[in-house]
Amino acid sequence: MTTTVRFHATGGPDVLRLHDLDPGEPGPGEVLLRIDAIGLNRADILFRSGNYIESVKQFPAGLGSEAAGVIEALGPGVSGFTIGQPVSVIPNFSQNDYPLYAERALAPVTALIPRPDSVDAVSGAAVWMPYLTAYGAMVEIAHVRPGDVVVINAASSSVGLAAIHTANRLGATPIAITRTTAKRQRLLEEGAAEVIISAEEAVPNRILDLTNQRGAEYIFDAVAGPGVADLARAVAPDGTLFLWGAASGRPTPYPGFDLGMPALNLRTYTVHEITRNPERLRRATAFVTSGLRSGAFKPTVDRLFTLDNIIQAHQHLESNTHFGKLVVTIPR
Repeated sequence: MTTTVRFHATGGPDVLRLHDLDPGEPGPGEVLLRIDAIGLNRADILFRSGNYIESVKQFPAGLGSEAAGVIEALGPGVSGFTIGQPVSVIPNFSQNDYPLYAERALAPVTALIPRPDSVDAVSGAAVWMPYLTAYGAMVEIAHVRPGDVVVINAASSSVGLAAIHTANRLGATPIAITRTTAKRQRLLEEGAAEVIISAEEAVPNRILDLTNQRGAEYIFDAVAGPGVADLARAVAPDGTLFLWGAASGRPTPYPGFDLGMPALNLRTYTVHEITRNPERLRRATAFVTSGLRSGAFKPTVDRLFTLDNIIQAHQHLESNTHFGKLVVTIPR
């Protein structure tokens, strides 16, 4: 038996419960993992609350799609990995099928990335989701070029920070948006060329001022909601506004843009476009690994929690006061 998080109805953090459950034996294409660290993502909140892009299939339900651990058992026919090998788990599956909030859990072999001894479990659970998300949108989809201006909303999130680092590695100019001045200096230290304080400044006007009225070639928005219409006014002609999150929890007004605005593209995006495509994932893994090796990329961890404090971890994630990633560790 192993300590496992389950919830019996959608709702707030207090619906999460700890249970002693048998994770089962791995089937074809699966492995059994000893989980050492779990990366928390906003998708976990949305799935738990019933607001994710996919619904809970049945209760009790589990959570989690990113982790680091050690392989304990291999399913029939699994090759390329060995028992005792440290790995990271990336999100290329449904939380309905392989929830990872547990001391031991099953995972599909397609979601495993070997974790070298030089990468500890916390780093291994904190780095892949943010950088795969940023790489996929910026390189595979947008084809960001040197000299492009990229605007990153919710810039202090783990994905936002990875996007700042990725933009700099590509030779682009990252402009960060954050709500208050509390995180301004840290965003500059992480590599933002400019920081816009959304509670104090007219965001589209500030973007236009910073780009000599041209607008940004790309805006990456993890907030969505009514603010999308304002951001659209700051996109350069033929630029693209990416919606890669929905932190506002409010409806996004589309269509609803005015004729006469600069021609722009509006695109939704999820990391599954990368993690569920083997060739894109191969390139993404190489890109992120290269950035980690050079020091251009690094996991930014805000706080650590233990599994028995999972409710508090979700409360902190929902507070939006964190800077970077929240990670749950499994003491041994």
